[in-house]
Amino acid sequence: MDNDIIDSSVWYAEDPFVLTLDVASGEIDDFQHVNNVVYVGWMARAAWAHSKALGFDFIRYQELDCGFVVKRHEIDYRQACPPDERVGVATWISKNDGRLNLRRRFQMYGIKTQKTLAIGMSDFVTMRITTGRACRMPVAFKEGYPARQGVESVFAATNR
Repeated sequence: MDNDIIDSSVWYAEDPFVLTLDVASGEIDDFQHVNNVVYVGWMARAAWAHSKALGFDFIRYQELDCGFVVKRHEIDYRQACPPDERVGVATWISKNDGRLNLRRRFQMYGIKTQKTLAIGMSDFVTMRITTGRACRMPVAFKEGYPARQGVESVFAATNR
């Protein structure tokens, strides 16, 4: 986590997990900014890095025979991301119903431009790895993926 290189006051909510990425040349489209589909990849990378930091790598998922799969992504673009940018991708777990569903919120911030580039949301459901079917969330996920109080309301307010 590279949270120390970005002033914490830029984040919409407190204490995010932050993955810092340099924009790759292959992520630039004909308009000379980061292509819109790249943001989904950044969100996935940040979510997976955060999961690993919480102690849930794929080996742990296999031990539990359960993992999270995406049900829905949503992105609101705020500012074009230039080719030479360094991006902080912040994530928070904003909902965990302890049964099947988990939600993450994201904020992508340009470190050089000092602007929020996009905000996003991913909804996940738990799936039994051996069957590929939805399953009840294990206790380890209920406890190990705690939702941050107030994050949903903060993002709801920024999404108008």
